[in-house]
Amino acid sequence: MARFIANLKERFLSGDLLLRLIYINVALFLVIRLADVLLMLFNYSLTPLLRYLEFPSAPLEFLWQPWSVLTYMFTHYDVLHILFNMLWLYWFGRLFLNYFDARKLFGVYLLGGIFGAFLFMLAYNLFPYYTNLASCSYLLGASASVMAVVFGVSFYARDAEVMLFLFGRIKIFYLALLTLLLDLLSVTSGNAGGHLAHIGGALFGIWFAARMRAGRDLTYSLNRIIDKISNLFRRKPKMRVTYKRTETDYEYKSRKRDEELQIDAILDKLKRSGYQSLSSDEKRQLFDASKK
Repeated sequence: MARFIANLKERFLSGDLLLRLIYINVALFLVIRLADVLLMLFNYSLTPLLRYLEFPSAPLEFLWQPWSVLTYMFTHYDVLHILFNMLWLYWFGRLFLNYFDARKLFGVYLLGGIFGAFLFMLAYNLFPYYTNLASCSYLLGASASVMAVVFGVSFYARDAEVMLFLFGRIKIFYLALLTLLLDLLSVTSGNAGGHLAHIGGALFGIWFAARMRAGRDLTYSLNRIIDKISNLFRRKPKMRVTYKRTETDYEYKSRKRDEELQIDAILDKLKRSGYQSLSSDEKRQLFDASKK
């Protein structure tokens, strides 16, 4: 078991950022499900604790748990939910990395998730259809973040294609539009909040692609903030003070010999004529030599 955990740790540290995102999602899912089983054995429910990781639709409740805008996008409970999210993240994440770097992938994942969360909150508190649900609905899962990655690469590389079973090769641009249409048709379904979050993530992905085509990176500021925060926790190397002598060994020895001859001459004068016969410069040299 220890060897297995060590191998997982090694793969996590050596893997690229896309795999790390998947590992984090899967690890948190396993912790949640194991904790749920353990609590159920004692007739307790995990739901009250899970609420602290989910994003609430009520703005006042969000003010009490602002971290949920980040934690919700790594939190899953259903097996199929995390399975499909991670498969889409892996497939389209690989495509994304063909055109952008890992920092942009991470930025799109986070910002797409944030964008989706607040669109979910806005819709639930704006449209009368959701009035009865606005105070008791919660969002969880990486779907909005994954949609941001999907639409980011699909709208940037519109001619890129994937092979689909029974359909053959199809442009990912059309596949993305199809998923957006399905989400729009489902905003009044039982999982309305999830589909609204999908749309929010998709809209951010489209915005990201449009700005990248114009030479602007929407993830730049966020990555700068992340760098500054990570630098606060990074161990700084110990400072080493070194002294560099500007003169050669020959020059150093020659100077020290001249100083010794000058001090000897001052001492001879002091012995012959007394301290009052020394000049102010000779007194200073004698005082400096006495401190060495």
